[in-house]
Amino acid sequence: MKKFLASALMLLAASTATFAQHAVGSFTLQPKVGLNIASLTKYDGSDPRYGVAAGAEFEYQATDIFSLSFGALYSQQGGKMKDGGTTYTRKADYVNVPIMANVYVAPGLAVKLGVQPGFNVNSKFETTVAGTTGSTDIDAKSVDFSIPVGLSYEYKNVVLDARYNWGLTKVFDNRDYKNSVFQITLGYKFDL
Repeated sequence: MKKFLASALMLLAASTATFAQHAVGSFTLQPKVGLNIASLTKYDGSDPRYGVAAGAEFEYQATDIFSLSFGALYSQQGGKMKDGGTTYTRKADYVNVPIMANVYVAPGLAVKLGVQPGFNVNSKFETTVAGTTGSTDIDAKSVDFSIPVGLSYEYKNVVLDARYNWGLTKVFDNRDYKNSVFQITLGYKFDL
């Protein structure tokens, strides 16, 4: 992580060209949809839970190479574990609110770092045996906090964004599991 941030800062310091796709002082809206590859840390022997990420982000272009963005994304998170013929799935779905600093290091290419509170909207424990699924509600904490870090590339207002959301808080009171989510989204920026 330190090497990643140091590299990003060196690229920023060395750059002299204008890299942003949008005019300084402009606002954009970006609806986006994508895929989560989510897991829970310390959930030994677990497999990822694949889920949907969908929402929108606003971005303010502060300078030629720096912008701030914030948004709201529905995010399916959690993890799975298989034991013989039984699959156990811990689902924890959120409305995440990413607040990101974006540094454009090349035309259309941005390095991103921020903070992200997430608000739990659904939490279930599912057991699947021989194709039959049973489900019970579980008590996930109502607020999750993570650090998102990633890259995005924009071409003709189409944005491909890849980020890792590093969970800092426990998902459940009685377990030490934290969210670990790789997220890939595709969006389109509209000037406001």
